[in-house]
Amino acid sequence: MLGVVNGAFYAVLSLGLAIIFGIVKIVNFAHGAFFMAGAFIAFLLGRHLGIGYWPSLIIVPLVVAGIGMVVERLLLRRIYGLDPIYGLLLTFGMVLVIEGGFRIAFGSSGYPYAAPDQLRGATNLGFMVMPNYRLVVIVSALFVCAVTWFVIERTSIGAKLRAATEKAELTQAFGVNVPLLLTLTYGAGVGLAAFAGVLAAPIQHVNPSMGSELVIIVFAIVVIGGLGSISGAVFTGLMLGVVEGLTKVFYAEGSTTIVFLVMALVLLVRPAGLFGREES
Repeated sequence: MLGVVNGAFYAVLSLGLAIIFGIVKIVNFAHGAFFMAGAFIAFLLGRHLGIGYWPSLIIVPLVVAGIGMVVERLLLRRIYGLDPIYGLLLTFGMVLVIEGGFRIAFGSSGYPYAAPDQLRGATNLGFMVMPNYRLVVIVSALFVCAVTWFVIERTSIGAKLRAATEKAELTQAFGVNVPLLLTLTYGAGVGLAAFAGVLAAPIQHVNPSMGSELVIIVFAIVVIGGLGSISGAVFTGLMLGVVEGLTKVFYAEGSTTIVFLVMALVLLVRPAGLFGREES
C-alpha cells in the first residue's frame, strides 16, 4: 500500500509528461521543477494568504498551468519541428533557472506543510494501519488520472487533440485552432505536475530539489509505458511504485535502481514500451 502511494505520485507525474510528449512533442525535462513549484506555491499561499490545503489543490494547478501556457507561447513554440534535443536542452535550462531561483529565495533546507486536520490519524485496513492522508492521495490521484483519460479518449476535445497530433495542417484546415490546443495541452500537463506537488507537500519537506529527485524516475516510467501512451503512464507508474516499495522491503539497496533495471529489460523485449505502438 505504501508503494501504491508512491505509485500514485508517479502516475500523475507520468501522465502529465506523457501528454506533453505525445501531443506537444516536447521532452519536458522541467516537469519536476513544475512539481516543486506546485508544492512551494501551496506552502506560500498558506503562509502569506491563509489559503488552506483544499483551495490550494484547485488554485495551484490552475496557476502553474497558466505559467506553463506563457512558457509555451514565449519559448517552446519557437522550437516546434526541430530535433527533440532542442526541447530537452531548453527545458533543462528552465530547470536550472527555476530551481536556482527558489534556492536563492528560500534556501535548501525545506519547509514542512501540514496536512488538513480532518485527514490526520490512520485507518486500520485489517492487514495494516494506513495514514488517512495517504489514502486520500491514492484516491485523488486515481480520480485525476481517470478524468484526464476520459477527456482525451472520450470527448470531442480529446479527438481534436489526437487529430492535431497526427495531421496538424489538416486539422487546422477544418477550423481547429491547433496552436491554442498545444498551449492548453502544455498548461494541462504541467498543471498535473503541480497537482502532484500539492499532494506531496504534506508528505515531503517542501524544498527546491524535490522535483529533480523524481523526474529521472518519471522519465523512465514514461519510457517503460510507451512514449505518449496515457494508459501506459498511469499503469506503469502505479506498478513501479509497488515494485519499488517491495524492493525496499526485501533488498533496500536496490530500490533506487530497480526502476531502471525494469526499463532496460522492457526495452530489450519491447523497444516501444509496454503500451507503445511499434513503428512500421
